[in-house]
Amino acid sequence: MYDQHPSGLTRAASPAGTLAGYMPGFGNDFETEALPGALPQGMNSPQKCAYGLYGEQLSGTAFTAPSHQNERTWCYRIRPSVKHSSRYRRVDLPYWKSAPHVIDDVVSLGQYRWDPVPHAGEALTWLDGMRTMTTAGDVNTQVGMASHIYLVTASMVDEYFYSADSELLVVPQEGRLRFCTELGVIDIAPREIALIPRGLVYRVELLEGPARGFVCENYGQKFELPGRGPIGANCMANRRDFKAPVAAFEDRETPSGVTIKWCGQFHRCEIGQSPLDVVAWHGNYAPLKYDLSNYCPVGAILFDHPDPSIFTVLTAPSGVPGTANIDFALFRERWMVMEDTFRPPRYHKNIMSELMGNIYGQYDAKPQGFVPGGMSLHNMMLPHGPDREAFEKASNAELKPEKLDNTMSFMFETRFPQHLTRFAAKEAPLQDDYVDCWADIGKKFDGTPGRK
Repeated sequence: MYDQHPSGLTRAASPAGTLAGYMPGFGNDFETEALPGALPQGMNSPQKCAYGLYGEQLSGTAFTAPSHQNERTWCYRIRPSVKHSSRYRRVDLPYWKSAPHVIDDVVSLGQYRWDPVPHAGEALTWLDGMRTMTTAGDVNTQVGMASHIYLVTASMVDEYFYSADSELLVVPQEGRLRFCTELGVIDIAPREIALIPRGLVYRVELLEGPARGFVCENYGQKFELPGRGPIGANCMANRRDFKAPVAAFEDRETPSGVTIKWCGQFHRCEIGQSPLDVVAWHGNYAPLKYDLSNYCPVGAILFDHPDPSIFTVLTAPSGVPGTANIDFALFRERWMVMEDTFRPPRYHKNIMSELMGNIYGQYDAKPQGFVPGGMSLHNMMLPHGPDREAFEKASNAELKPEKLDNTMSFMFETRFPQHLTRFAAKEAPLQDDYVDCWADIGKKFDGTPGRK
């Protein structure tokens, strides 16, 4: 019923019929224990916990949040997390930035595209390998986001991290990572994502590298599944396909460090043990993983091109109904069958700022230049759309059913303008000629009625 995880943590066996090491469901109330009887039944805070454990609650929402939104998890751990052996001291992670972060000599107004950020050949962990590309909103008022590229070539050893600022959405592009968290172990690879809640302690191990990917740092309300409206109860992302880890713990007495991100600053303290010592837990505030190949797209089956909001996997609400703090949208393999319709994404400008990343394959609106590992940014109310090659091909194609294959791109979309960091503007491999992809779009109008 209990086993040893390859990471060295003692964990609970998976419930029958589930993926090894995981429990299914988005927003579920889970319970799991790595030792028999460690989880109290019928109450949360007994006078004495089994095995001499300490009860500790991790709250992801205000205590008085409505019951359908209230998120918290009760942890039963070897030591309370307040136990540390030094005061917090400020540390510097110079490439990880938080909003507001506006630089006078960096212009964020424009259409931007980057080649993949290359691996530098140095040893980089999850913390010092983070490279912030854009920031939006204000971390101090808990609105907005930041987008990052991570480069990982080394595992964290006796070092741990948590963010008091944000929830992290992790999108791998190459290599495999393991998140050893207080609540269990999550392994992720390209075509998967992970959600790491605000306040959860973890370390990141490199399983296969070098590893590179994208991170959306969400300062605001937690990601949730979008309302499907007239789509109904099925398709898009289904709750059962999200997986939470089973309980796993370490009982190691070893000098360690915990780094905390708080109001955009980083602080570190020393502890004398592994903080991953939660033997049992129950609740609905937990890390999750999701296989993007389980996302079921919906689309038009007669004519016209729907808005990209139909491709939303997760959304983080704002205070404005229908306008997200962040949307995470996925553009993957799908059939195109619309009649008399320009099928790629159309020319447009809108109120949202769109940062896109390519996980693999070719994006249909940009057949050249937008390569796996690359990113693009089209800020709010700036026009963008297909390049000339994509426009001409789609305008003259035979409109038979067509399968878009070998393609997976995503978008971090926010209602806030996204400001470039100095790294994005000066160090990352920016394509200076990106705007030229629209330069040879010609005038077709000549006043002749009926010309197409």
